[in-house]
Amino acid sequence: MNTSIQASRTNLGFVTLVSIVAAIGGLLFGYDTAVISGAIGFMQQKFNLDSVMTGWAVSCLMIGAIIGAGFAGALSDRFGRKRMLVLAAILFSVGSIGSAIPTTISQFVVARVVGGIGIGVSSTLVPLYIAEIAPARYRGRLVSLNQLAIVIGISAIYFVNRTVANAGGPAWDISTGWRWMFGLGIAPGLVFMLLLLLVPESPRWLEKQGRGDTAIRILERINGLQQAQLEIEDIRESLKNETGSMGQLFQGGFRIALLVGVVLAILQQVTGINAIMYYAPEIFKKTGAGTDASLTQTIIVGAVNLIFTLVSLWLIDRVGRKVLLLIGSALMAISLLVVGYAFHTGNTAGPLVLVFVLLFVAAFAVSFGPIVWLIIAEIFPTRIRGRATAIASVALWAADYVVSQTFPVLLSGVGSAITFWMFAIMSIIAFLFTLSVVPETKGRSLEDIERMWGAFKR
Repeated sequence: MNTSIQASRTNLGFVTLVSIVAAIGGLLFGYDTAVISGAIGFMQQKFNLDSVMTGWAVSCLMIGAIIGAGFAGALSDRFGRKRMLVLAAILFSVGSIGSAIPTTISQFVVARVVGGIGIGVSSTLVPLYIAEIAPARYRGRLVSLNQLAIVIGISAIYFVNRTVANAGGPAWDISTGWRWMFGLGIAPGLVFMLLLLLVPESPRWLEKQGRGDTAIRILERINGLQQAQLEIEDIRESLKNETGSMGQLFQGGFRIALLVGVVLAILQQVTGINAIMYYAPEIFKKTGAGTDASLTQTIIVGAVNLIFTLVSLWLIDRVGRKVLLLIGSALMAISLLVVGYAFHTGNTAGPLVLVFVLLFVAAFAVSFGPIVWLIIAEIFPTRIRGRATAIASVALWAADYVVSQTFPVLLSGVGSAITFWMFAIMSIIAFLFTLSVVPETKGRSLEDIERMWGAFKR
């Protein structure tokens, strides 16, 4: 069926609402990963943390996320995407409360790991679920709602952190304020849990389970009966050619798909975005800004992240994935080189560092922020999409852990300039890898993309 007919019959309102509900999982992701940025300075004083323990307090969440991502794929292939997202919401809520009440750093770490498991599950399954339910024409922008929600969560917690920090004096911030920063996360966790009860299961997963009648009813509600019948046949044909074994990922073109997913996931993190998001106030303090000014500058970072994520949603299905990745990685490299140079020369008193940190964040928000999650969600075969996506997600969270754990140690060891230059080198590698290996998937159905990789066998 031609695109204009399909577009005219697509129930975009319904599929958008379903995607927005799922994307609340991304909001939890953004909230929980960035909340530490406002709390860590107070926690350092509360628990007398050195640079290694500071890194551990920040990065322990990623240990949980690695565990959650590692199990999410296989469990969602067995029990369904929706049930596992409900579990993620429960774990996040438990982690939020647990992180707010510890009396020792060990108790805090346990709670953050529990919440991190929920984040790992949702980060793997939210983009996957949206990709499986969205029409090809709109898949890019709908999956990218997940990244928009992540950014909204990050921006919201920057405001929450600043508001909480200003609610009392320094002593109150150290004893109590940071606890409120974590504890308030229970609100979005409960909202996510309740709204998930209203959305349908993935039609592709349902068909894989032999529940084709239910699957076609969902597809009919999205695209109308005629298109739904064509799509269900396409899904069935695709499933016939799949083994359902992870060994399929190491055959022919699917090896390239796995390489693309895993390498892009790692590059998204080792280019330094979360070093900035988690430690932004501490970075700006190194330029001479006070606590209040550094928190204000961090809010500006969050606002730029939000604005340019919206720009990405507008461009992603028009310009395409690969072009945006190339432009973004080039600008990220330039920005990081300049920030490193500013720290190297000591020229940090003016707006130079802030301006180029903002340019880096804008470039990331247009490109590697949303597009990596999108590509991971759309390039793998249906029968093993959950497990294959989990492999890429584990790689992403492992890279995030390494960056988060080592960033404060690098700052105190080799210094700010070399640290940012290392991230710049990673951005250059990201540009070269995208240029030489990453394919364009704009406008292709999930089954078309699968056939593209399958063609490499011959």
